[in-house]
Amino acid sequence: MSRVTALLLAALVLALPLSLLAGRVWIDPFHDAAGNALVILVQLRAPRAALALVVGGGLGAAGAAMQGYLRNPLADPGLFGIAPSAALGAVLSLWLGAAGALALPLFALAGAAAAMALLALIAGRAGDSHGGVALFTLAGMMIASLAGALMSLAISLSPSPFALSEIVLWLMGALADRSWQDVLIAAPPTVLGLAALLAAARSLDALTLGDLAARSLGVDPRRLQFLVIAGVGLTVGAGVAVAGIIGFVGLMVPHLVRPFTDRRPSSLLVSSALGGALLLLVADCLCRLLPLAEGELRLGVALSLLGAPFFLALLLRLRRGLA
Repeated sequence: MSRVTALLLAALVLALPLSLLAGRVWIDPFHDAAGNALVILVQLRAPRAALALVVGGGLGAAGAAMQGYLRNPLADPGLFGIAPSAALGAVLSLWLGAAGALALPLFALAGAAAAMALLALIAGRAGDSHGGVALFTLAGMMIASLAGALMSLAISLSPSPFALSEIVLWLMGALADRSWQDVLIAAPPTVLGLAALLAAARSLDALTLGDLAARSLGVDPRRLQFLVIAGVGLTVGAGVAVAGIIGFVGLMVPHLVRPFTDRRPSSLLVSSALGGALLLLVADCLCRLLPLAEGELRLGVALSLLGAPFFLALLLRLRRGLA
């Protein structure tokens, strides 16, 4: 186990109890262990914390894999079009008024699956690695643009003010009012996605040496592309299905942990997964503690307010490096 992995695990061990106890109603673990406090802890705080670990871990690992595959430090999981497509599926569920607690996440997962299939169909036949990456990026941008346009259309044609309100609130991204059922929905595809990304780790390491060197080491570009599509699609789709759009995690976390690793994608994947889980856990806790007049700050909004300046700082640093 690397030092950064051990430190992140220790930070998670410290942050998890705080996330369970902190909020508008603080829970004293030494008093009032029964009654309302126990209900709040087991039914509200615990699934919310578990979901932060699952969603944050998936988004962090997806961002590290994307940056390694595209060899672009500014790459983000939203670039593939999978997150917007999953969001489009959820918006259609709200627009249609689909009943049932499982309807929205199933619609969102279906949207992510459709984006994965379309990516594989468009970019999967690329013969060489470099051309495949370029086509892959363009295909992802096209899918993201199309999904965004269809979401705007659905919002503009919203059948009722209630549906419009639900769509807008859901797109902001949050972990509030989630249950153990949401954890059970998100965890299996996230675990499968992480497994696919870890299976691609060695190939991503070889890719850092260049396309020709990677091929000479036995890397199959089509297999690598399939693993990246599957891994990112499952992790990001599962996160969007239960929490809405939570951006910038996959962009920020790899940059924050990379200086403490050997910079190989294989080591960055695990560290980014742990870092993403920690970031989402702490950010969700802080959102609960901020004194707002009504409700709480939406997690997606908070991370966007944090991520946008971070992205600008990266751009300025890259500009200085190119000067």
